[in-house]
Amino acid sequence: MAARRPRVLILVENQPVPHDKRVWPECLALVEAGYEVVVVCPQGDRDRAAFERLAGVEIHRYAPAFAHGSRRGYLREYATAAWHTALLARRLARERGFDVVHACNPPDVLLLAALPLKRHGTRFVFDHHDLVPELYETRFGGRGLLYRLSCLLERLTFLVADVVISTNESYRRIALERGRKRPEDVFVVRNGPDTAGLSPAPLARAARPGGVHVLAYVGVMGPQDGVDVALHALAHLRGLRSDWRAVLVGDGDVHREMVELARRLGLADVVEFTGFVHEPEGVRSLLAAADVCLAPEPKTPLNDVSTMIKIAEYMAMARPVVAFDLTESRVTAGDAALYAEPNDPASFAACIDVLLDDPGRRAAMGALGRERVANGLGWERSKRSLLDAYAHALAGRGGG
Repeated sequence: MAARRPRVLILVENQPVPHDKRVWPECLALVEAGYEVVVVCPQGDRDRAAFERLAGVEIHRYAPAFAHGSRRGYLREYATAAWHTALLARRLARERGFDVVHACNPPDVLLLAALPLKRHGTRFVFDHHDLVPELYETRFGGRGLLYRLSCLLERLTFLVADVVISTNESYRRIALERGRKRPEDVFVVRNGPDTAGLSPAPLARAARPGGVHVLAYVGVMGPQDGVDVALHALAHLRGLRSDWRAVLVGDGDVHREMVELARRLGLADVVEFTGFVHEPEGVRSLLAAADVCLAPEPKTPLNDVSTMIKIAEYMAMARPVVAFDLTESRVTAGDAALYAEPNDPASFAACIDVLLDDPGRRAAMGALGRERVANGLGWERSKRSLLDAYAHALAGRGGG
């Protein structure tokens, strides 16, 4: 009689599945490797079904209470998520049992849903997407009670985890030092694009209006993402030249504020906000048409050590990048990006100006970026590390 497939329960709150750019590739990689994968996540604007099976992945969704920027809103969001996730995880575990429970932060409060499974012998994999204490401090400032609570939850999550999956070497160092994990129990699984699905297609010429350079931003618009800094940089750029337009793709807590800021800065006629684009082909078309792509995350304790997946996606499309000089942004992009002085909009604008004047340099940087992604920063290498982490967890060698 054939042995049953190992069963995995993945808990995620930050984005619905399948639209989470990290969790969904992980799900597909595990299914391909022979795991039975079940996901608990919130409903999204388009993903309304309470139950769905996609590409061999079983998805259970609950109605969220997403926050809109306030501390009280996030408390309500995370409390709602913890409650629904715990109920669904308990029911699913009773029905079939799981070999691995895989919790993706933020928030670290998902630990509360994973603990009952852990007590019954399920291995616990902590997928460390964000530094929640630093995220709280960046959004709200100060180090009050909620900050201290986030630090406590992070410590407990590291303590209980059998295996930690870190998004980069900086996060791995935090798991070793702040989380006191053993080196053999921490694996780096980078946020890398699937190069098979991202190709610098020749539709760039058709999509670009004659004589006008296109600048592109694709990503979340939260307080920590620097869209406001990008807009101030574009205001500086307008003082240098007028042969450009910018397209900003994405949504988030500060989307409306950014639209208003663009209007106040006199950029409404040259900056387009598309909102969230659901179709991957639409995003690829925009990136293929772009001359320069923007990664305006300011230097903060959170951003400096975080991997910005947008940078690797830009590089996969062979597009040059302008970014602030952050530790992990340099690790990702190397010479495929031009780096501005941290948090200086005028310096950011000057970097864009330099690249718009030099098509040869743009082409060389784009080719180098594509090569870097193809030769190690793409999802294929990350997938192998993910499967190694699971083999280690199931072998019972984790140190939780």
